[in-house]
Amino acid sequence: MYKSLQRSFGSQWKSIPIAFLFLLVCTGSAKSQTSDMNLPNYNHARVHFGFIIAINSTNFSLEPIANLAGHFADSLKTIRSAPETGFNLGIVSELKIGKYLKIRFVPDLAFAQRDLAYSFMGIDTFTVTKKIASTFLDFPVDLKLISKRLKNFEAYIMAGGKYITDLASQRSVNESLLGGNEVVRLIRNDYAYEAGAGVEFYLPYFKFGLELKLSEGIRNLLIKDNTVYTQSLEYLKSKVFLVSLTFEG
Repeated sequence: MYKSLQRSFGSQWKSIPIAFLFLLVCTGSAKSQTSDMNLPNYNHARVHFGFIIAINSTNFSLEPIANLAGHFADSLKTIRSAPETGFNLGIVSELKIGKYLKIRFVPDLAFAQRDLAYSFMGIDTFTVTKKIASTFLDFPVDLKLISKRLKNFEAYIMAGGKYITDLASQRSVNESLLGGNEVVRLIRNDYAYEAGAGVEFYLPYFKFGLELKLSEGIRNLLIKDNTVYTQSLEYLKSKVFLVSLTFEG
């Protein structure tokens, strides 16, 4: 399973051990808390609200066409996707449906960028990088399974799916107006499945959480045109690694 996830998320996976180390440090600090419980009646309420601030690492899962170099006279050899860092702002809504089970809805606004690097080899060797900026509206719905509360600490795992719309989609770009600056256009709407884990701390006036989440897009986002930059690809799918801070009242 580890190797499968590593292949799926590539370089983003390297960030996970560091983040989980931070989770372990947080867990250790929770055990040293005093016996006093903050917000003792917090879980009596069925609905809670809050907000989220997150850092994302957004990338593509891609598949070049078969016999890539043989299709193009300009000797395109490789295509690579490189993640960039962005951020998310969102609203947290949780509905308690069982003692240890909640439904979590966190619509957010995300700013992200991904780079596609095309390497050409011939008389000259050069690389062309296409920067693809996106502004996403995410609508994730997850099931959240929570551990038993230990004083002012609890942990959880979660899984679900989300609908995504890209407000910066270049689907309608008229390339005749770009002066020959070819772009890689993407469709606007996508769906993704996601999974994550986190820890939460009950503070005197609110609950603070740290969460790690991975998501993988389902749809092929690529819009084919007559340029080498899209004709050389079978598909582009999104993938995101997210580190979030949550604040709930």
